Amino acid sequence: MRKIRIMEHISLDGVMQHEDSDGFAHGNWTNPYRTPAGLEAVVEAQGSHFDLLLGRRTYDAWADFWPKAGDYPVANSLNAATKYVATHRPDGLEWGPAESLGADTLAGIRALKATAGPDLIVWGSSTLTSVLLAQGLVDEVLLLVYPVLLGRGKRFFSDHVDPCELAFLSTQATSTGVLLNTYRYVGALQKTAG
Repeated sequence: MRKIRIMEHISLDGVMQHEDSDGFAHGNWTNPYRTPAGLEAVVEAQGSHFDLLLGRRTYDAWADFWPKAGDYPVANSLNAATKYVATHRPDGLEWGPAESLGADTLAGIRALKATAGPDLIVWGSSTLTSVLLAQGLVDEVLLLVYPVLLGRGKRFFSDHVDPCELAFLSTQATSTGVLLNTYRYVGALQKTAG
């Protein structure tokens, strides 16, 4: 059985949006905080052999960027990974290898998770991330938390995610104050007496 691992860059107030759109004017806000050591930590956390589980918007944005990014380890590993895409438009998946998850996305993800193979890494894909958390399909969450407050923008933790519990596994800090916090998904949040 495969693990599903979510990896995401977020601000202290949970904003994950990086592109200037829908009135959001802080694109590329993570760039000043990136370091070679931080990149190395992300590459190590991601692993050398994985597949990607992506929403259609993230797939399209990455398909425009990563194939042209040049010959370096991050680009090479993302380009080589099989991309499993949650989409209602299975045509146009030229950035391969790529496969649609089918008309029933959840059934496709459950079937894929039950197979043997490398971990499935989710980057971006906020709608898909919410569904995965709500359905209890996530095994691990790695949040790269940046020391900024953005106030508005698309958030990693939407109002539509059911309350859940994550167990803290580890943290690592970069020289620019980015925290790489890793959590294991536990399940629905339990009410406490009191």
